[in-house]
Amino acid sequence: MAIAQIKNLQRRLAHLEEEAAAEVTRACGHELWNSLGFDALDSLEDPDRRARANYYYGQLQTARELKDVLG
Repeated sequence: MAIAQIKNLQRRLAHLEEEAAAEVTRACGHELWNSLGFDALDSLEDPDRRARANYYYGQLQTARELKDVLG
């Protein structure tokens, strides 16, 4: 993979990570999930909000893992 492609992919992953974090915060209604982790999502009572938070948390973790692999 060329350096320009890697940099472009890193930018895209950073954008996805920011967007996913914002959506998890929106679903939870607070930013405590950053310090509490995945357990904070399961405590949401509304099943739709919990599902949305879990979906975006998975997206966030995927973006972070890919960023780590790329360096």
